Amino acid sequence: MMPNDENMPEIDDELDFDSESDLDDDAAGQPRRFLTDQQPDENGLYEHFAVAVDKGQSSMRIDKFLSIRLENCSRNRIQNAVDEGNVFVNGKPVKASYKIKPLDSISIRMEYPKYDCALTPEDIPINIMYEDDDVIVVNKEAGMVVHPGHGNYSGTLVNALTFHLQDNPLFQSGDQRAGLVHRIDKNTSGILVVGKNERACNSLAKQFFDHTTQRRYIALVWGNFDEDEGTIIGNIGRNPRNRHQMYVFADGSEGKHAVTHWRVLRRYGYVTLVECRLETGRTHQIRVHMQYTGHPLFNDERYGGDKILKGTTFSKYRQFIENCFETMPRHALHAQMLGFAHPTTGEQMRFESPLPDDFQAVLAKWDAYSSAAQNAFHE
Repeated sequence: MMPNDENMPEIDDELDFDSESDLDDDAAGQPRRFLTDQQPDENGLYEHFAVAVDKGQSSMRIDKFLSIRLENCSRNRIQNAVDEGNVFVNGKPVKASYKIKPLDSISIRMEYPKYDCALTPEDIPINIMYEDDDVIVVNKEAGMVVHPGHGNYSGTLVNALTFHLQDNPLFQSGDQRAGLVHRIDKNTSGILVVGKNERACNSLAKQFFDHTTQRRYIALVWGNFDEDEGTIIGNIGRNPRNRHQMYVFADGSEGKHAVTHWRVLRRYGYVTLVECRLETGRTHQIRVHMQYTGHPLFNDERYGGDKILKGTTFSKYRQFIENCFETMPRHALHAQMLGFAHPTTGEQMRFESPLPDDFQAVLAKWDAYSSAAQNAFHE
């Protein structure tokens, strides 16, 4: 039995839509394994599930009703589908608090067709930092999706783990999220821990839920900060004007509570290297919180960091930034440290990952640029 949904953390830690909500469009060349030649409705959505409520059905919240009917779908995933406007009753989107009535027509619709979810073990090299009978700690490269989803049916971390652990019963079920208790974005590099048995998964999941794990990220962001450290608090939910983005609801009217602690590591003038500690783990949390404060991640295309936001108008500076973007063609975020209690021994374990080559190369460019600028200023 996998961890109880009520005790599971939202597996949203800096999660990319590529792997969860499947909204990324960069799937060119990937095999499309759709089950049918589905046609979208008038809103461009595809039906994934449909049911008519029985005449004798008693009143019940729709999220609870769907969690009973959809045996292999967690309560959290259903809640997310409702929050994202993907659950319809009688043709209209509803909230989780909606109580079903007899003969209601319920459907779940997504922006992509239903696809074959068969999981294929793949012999993909992965950087294993630590492994024992209970856990495996992986240093994920940027560009690798954590688990299969629309547009990413192969080449994921779970495909690789299913091959590596093919004799492990937990990874023989074809579960696309086997062992996962947290995730990071496709284009974020860094550390993840995966459970190798049900007991380990339960223990790790509870630690993430109780916020007793330690998670530290390194990010390069646009702009300078007035302070040396601070805390960002702001609910995060789906951007009502752009479904491909998350959004900070400052008034707390929507979204989920999110807290990010940050500390300046180095100031370069136009960009700043910061350390971020997650108190919660929401979708794109660091990326969204930094954008909200006016400091999008360097080269973060989804949140506006892929253009010059600070600096001069000189062509030489523009060329310098373009060179930086080419050196690190992704958002500048690295999951640098992860700490947790071992599920069996209780020993406090801590793993650290050095910045990958592309991140170090960009910082070297900024070091050189800043030094040159300072020398020119003092001449």
